[in-house]
Amino acid sequence: MSALPAPQQQERIPLEAIIFVGLQASGKSTFYKNNYFNTHLRISNDLLKTRYREKKLLEMCRETGMPFVVDNTNPSRKVRAKYTDFLKGSKFRVICVYFRIDLERSLAWNRGRSGAALVPDVGIFDTHKRIELPTMAEGFDELHYVDIIDSEFIVKAWQHEI
Repeated sequence: MSALPAPQQQERIPLEAIIFVGLQASGKSTFYKNNYFNTHLRISNDLLKTRYREKKLLEMCRETGMPFVVDNTNPSRKVRAKYTDFLKGSKFRVICVYFRIDLERSLAWNRGRSGAALVPDVGIFDTHKRIELPTMAEGFDELHYVDIIDSEFIVKAWQHEI
């Protein structure tokens, strides 16, 4: 009779809630796929369609300790407060990732989309007007920004001069 192999030591996934902030067509979903697809649940209004579904998924993540990424534009402090307030008192580290993409690049990338992924320009203009830069005072444990240089995502420590 042979012995069972020893269980593999699993790498521990951090208890993180990552809140993306950025215009439509700024690379948020691609960044998620490249960096978090195998470790964090993606919570996106594009997929869920209703706030009720989003709320239920957030509750499930908090209750079970499932790391997640909120992949929405999250343009204002008020919108982001919904998540930071919800996570107060939990064991989650709340991380904000701001996508520093200019309006023209976002519009150009959006024009390369088709079907339901194509956002009317007016929607991008509206979000651009409403974007408020995130701050640590909002309750984040970490704050980063993403630049795209030569088609590569570059994550940098938050600099207040953004």
